[in-house]
Amino acid sequence: MAATGGVSGKIVYEQEGVYIHSSCEKTNDQDSLIAGILRVLEKDAEVIVDWRPLDDALDSSSILYAGKDSSSVVEWTQPPKEKVYRGSEHLNSYEAEWDMVNTVPFKKKQYTNGDAPSHRNGKSKWSFLFSLTDLKSIKQNKEGMGWSYLVFCLKDDVVLPALHFHQGDSKLLIDSLEKYVVLCESPHDKRTLLVNCQNKSLSQSFENLLDEPAYGLIQAGLLDRRKLLWAMHQWKKIKKDPYTATMVGFSKVTNYIFDSLRGSDPSTHQRPPSEMADFLSDAIPGLKINQQEEPGFEVITRIDLGERPVVQRREPVSLEEWTNNIDSEGRILNVDNMKQMIFRGGLSHALRKQAWKFLLGYFPWDSTKEERTQLQKQKTDEYFRMKLQWKSVSEEQEKRNSRLRDYRSLIEKDVNRTDRTNKFYEGQDNPGLILLHDILMTYCMYDFDLGYVQGMSDLLSPLLYVMENEVDAFWCFASYMDQMHQNFEEQMQGMKTQLIQLSTLLRLLDSGFCSYLESQDSGYLYFCFRWLLIRFKREFSFLDILRLWEVMWTELPCKNFHLLLCCAILESEKQQIMEKHYGFNEILKHINELSMKIDVEDVLCKAEAISLQMVKCKELPQAVCEILGLQDSEVATPDSDTGEDENIGMPSCATSTFQSDSLRVLATSGARDDGPTQISVSPDVSRLTLA
Repeated sequence: MAATGGVSGKIVYEQEGVYIHSSCEKTNDQDSLIAGILRVLEKDAEVIVDWRPLDDALDSSSILYAGKDSSSVVEWTQPPKEKVYRGSEHLNSYEAEWDMVNTVPFKKKQYTNGDAPSHRNGKSKWSFLFSLTDLKSIKQNKEGMGWSYLVFCLKDDVVLPALHFHQGDSKLLIDSLEKYVVLCESPHDKRTLLVNCQNKSLSQSFENLLDEPAYGLIQAGLLDRRKLLWAMHQWKKIKKDPYTATMVGFSKVTNYIFDSLRGSDPSTHQRPPSEMADFLSDAIPGLKINQQEEPGFEVITRIDLGERPVVQRREPVSLEEWTNNIDSEGRILNVDNMKQMIFRGGLSHALRKQAWKFLLGYFPWDSTKEERTQLQKQKTDEYFRMKLQWKSVSEEQEKRNSRLRDYRSLIEKDVNRTDRTNKFYEGQDNPGLILLHDILMTYCMYDFDLGYVQGMSDLLSPLLYVMENEVDAFWCFASYMDQMHQNFEEQMQGMKTQLIQLSTLLRLLDSGFCSYLESQDSGYLYFCFRWLLIRFKREFSFLDILRLWEVMWTELPCKNFHLLLCCAILESEKQQIMEKHYGFNEILKHINELSMKIDVEDVLCKAEAISLQMVKCKELPQAVCEILGLQDSEVATPDSDTGEDENIGMPSCATSTFQSDSLRVLATSGARDDGPTQISVSPDVSRLTLA
């Protein structure tokens, strides 16, 4: 629809017969009813809500609207005997249908150059226009009270005149606005819709990726407003389902943003890495990954890690092996050895239902069969008490509990799309889906502060599949969430920390590859976000995830082994990325398309080999030692401030928690002709030594 006058731009909503009731004392006086047209327009990079009287023939340039600082654009005046209402205090008092607001007209500030626009009539003072980014809340009328109305409250607590819809429902306007912003009921007043009020912590963090940094770029003239508008539309898709849309959506969004930054001049296509570093560090506050060399940083890039061993994995632990490691009372014998066997080969499927409870901490490793039976009884009672809490909430109670409603709504949506191709969850009215729903709802009672965040259903699904028991699956899930909790918290501190740590490890392994990624604005490793968020759940087949997770749960061979898995995958893709000169978007696309194409056994072998390579290194930086949980030697590290000679002050972090009496690792021969190097492990210490 083309604009016929007034504000130029693409009209996405238009409604005539939208009135302002200018005086509550004159509701029968037609002069007090100001008929107007309400429009929602896409103008440049903004979405604008515009109301003007039907006979207002002002040019769009004569109407000022609220920007980021609306106080500098609009000046409100208080007519005699009228009271100015502002903020939530006013909205809560808005009860009567006919002009419950003592409306506050406003006037435009005078132009500094003296060219003040002329008004054809006094009613033009009622015209208003604001950007959707400045909208704070919308107040709706009570149902069944005549014409519907809406009241817009801006972020600076300015309350606009009530708009009464004499010729149609206001719902169409709400539907139109919801294409651009998220609206939800206020927990204090169900008639008030709050803007961008997401309870989904993860979505909030994703939303921050565009808000302030993009606005700053617009103000600086670096970002095309039209392209940003398109990018924001794409970003809404990411916010609705962040963990599945991260790769494709982020690629599309950043493509437009970066094109605008680069412009048409080929000489600007390669920007300094620090420029992109600033943009992305603002996007996720607290994420600091160095893009420039700093004192001590060069040390990592020059370290010779030595030869990398070739690792061979064993067969999965069998039921017989498991049974032979249990005493007469049901205790697990030689727990360390059992963990090592699981790490090296995983578990046969028949064992998983039993062994996962130990790996996840639901059952203590030193518990007897009788103790575990008593524990299960206790945990069963505890689970159903929590389940009863949400099951017993009546519909009337739930109407007054917006958080519970939000959790339930999100869980129902996610459950219906979680692993539906797996026979355990396929089809309509599947009992597995019901159990997924009930466990996630009960977890909201267990940890109400966190509640439910998108992605958690992905973590529960394999657990329920293996346990085939609601209670056991819940407690295993609760234990797993203890490990993963920070990934889903509002500030996403866990994700920030892991991305920084991954960058540190990757730079140690291949500083050249890191430099290439930085040159393509990919040094922040955002393409690994989904891997870390839900522990590779979307990257491997369902059965491979069972193997991968049980190996990681052994906590061997070092702390943060999942980061070495990331390094192993990236190392495998390095050649293609660099030889084909992939840029930012191509890297994102390529990494996303690896899903379901990665060989889990190959990745586990490479990651273990990397860990052994690092363990052997006598010059491992202190930061890497801390990430991998390797014990420090008493010898000073080269980056410590001791003033000792570097040849004397070698760091040694070669002490690992990983032991294996039978471990044999073959070192890659490379150009050497002297056979493989054997690594042996002393039975009384956990230090790997060259034989």
